[in-house]
Amino acid sequence: MRLTGKKVIALVDEEFEDLELWYPIYRVREEGALVQLVGSEKGKKYIGKYGVPAEAELAFEEIRASDYDGILVPGGWAPDKLRRYSKVLDIVRELHQAKKPVGQICHAGWVLISAGILKGVTVTSTPGIRDDMENAGAIWKDEPVVVDGHIISARRPPDLPEYGKAIVDALIAAANK
Repeated sequence: MRLTGKKVIALVDEEFEDLELWYPIYRVREEGALVQLVGSEKGKKYIGKYGVPAEAELAFEEIRASDYDGILVPGGWAPDKLRRYSKVLDIVRELHQAKKPVGQICHAGWVLISAGILKGVTVTSTPGIRDDMENAGAIWKDEPVVVDGHIISARRPPDLPEYGKAIVDALIAAANK
């Protein structure tokens, strides 16, 4: 329970990639952290690409980034929706500026691109958005997981074990600073 007392945001919107949302949430919860699902509407059930539901416990407008120790951004098609909310981008920017762990997998890089935080950052993602990542100034690597400071990125579901470990390690390291 190395993350007891820590709070993490898990962003959610329609058509999230089911495993990319739930696996990191469970991994971080296993270490004792409180992970809260945050969407545009509190109490709304969002449906993943494969039909798994996720109910938002809080709305974007209800949270203060400073109350949290990190954020998880899932892949799927949800990132294309999430990046359209100015509050989501503000949350990501604030956590980034505070050097708190920002986890992103697959298409989640779109949110970090729209937040404008990838210039000079080494990352990975699904190869489908490699050009987007590089055009935003990121240094893209085709590796299962890339950790550049407090930004943790992964490519796709087969990389989830390494991604889960990297997220937990980053949250622990941040807590020990």
